[in-house]
Amino acid sequence: MHDILYQGWHLLHNIAIRKAQKQLPNLRFLEFTHSLPALRPEKTEYPFSARFMDMDNTTFIYPTYSGLKALAKQYNIPLEKCAVVYNSLPLIETMSNEVQRIAKKIDIYNADILSVYPARLTPGKRFEKVVSLLGAVKNKTGKKAKVIFCDFPSADIPSSVYKNIIVTEGNKFGLSENDILFTSDIGFVNGFPRQSVLELFTLSNLFICPSFSESFGLTVLEAGSRGNFIVLNEAVPALKELGSSLGAYFMRWDAKNFGFETHETYNPSEAKYYEEHGERIVNLMNLDKVVMTKTLIRNRYNIDWISKNQLVPLILGK
Repeated sequence: MHDILYQGWHLLHNIAIRKAQKQLPNLRFLEFTHSLPALRPEKTEYPFSARFMDMDNTTFIYPTYSGLKALAKQYNIPLEKCAVVYNSLPLIETMSNEVQRIAKKIDIYNADILSVYPARLTPGKRFEKVVSLLGAVKNKTGKKAKVIFCDFPSADIPSSVYKNIIVTEGNKFGLSENDILFTSDIGFVNGFPRQSVLELFTLSNLFICPSFSESFGLTVLEAGSRGNFIVLNEAVPALKELGSSLGAYFMRWDAKNFGFETHETYNPSEAKYYEEHGERIVNLMNLDKVVMTKTLIRNRYNIDWISKNQLVPLILGK
């Protein structure tokens, strides 16, 4: 019930439900109050007193813990008869059909680390380095990491061959196949709509660009404008310049510079390099209020989390 036992304009329904409850002793009720609890009057007469009365087999629900004491006082009930069920923010449900299609294929809401990487499917964009770092993060910190590649084909290498390399690298570092999604695999063979990419950036919290070469890096700005933690290849001049102005986090991968190329070696190993930086990145993300806010909103204030952790236990009487 939604505000039935509280709102004055529901008084007729309030009385009717209370009478019905007497005939249904084995039926449990959940009464949701979304209005500010009212001060309990010192004296009131029936039927108006029904707005301030307990009801058998009923749990009284409010959207925040801070309001439970006031709710209990309004109905003159013990605090144990009250519970919290948050209001939900339907982020994905209000986005484009394209984003909703993706959400049916990969668990966006429950990902601790969600990375989106839009790029041409060429080895120069170093997709395999993205999954390697995310796999190391997952292994080292226990965080649930997911990546969505908004890919489109290149003439450099057959897409199926490069995808297999990427997934294999991800598996080697700790990601499962369910942690990796290519938008080309769900029907967007020639690329994912740009507006929907920007929507995905509002859901993601980590952007990794280990690209071999960039002239500017517009995608960096797009990801940063949506509150993502930014990790860039320091060895690429354009990324270093742009990232320095944005306060990005830098790592080093092979790169093409002006007139020459650079190659990285990792001591004691590339895996350890990713683990050390991955742990550092997660710690910095935890300290970043913008990143933590958008992550918490996506993780907790959605229908799935609220249903599993708050509503369903009440329905089951737990």
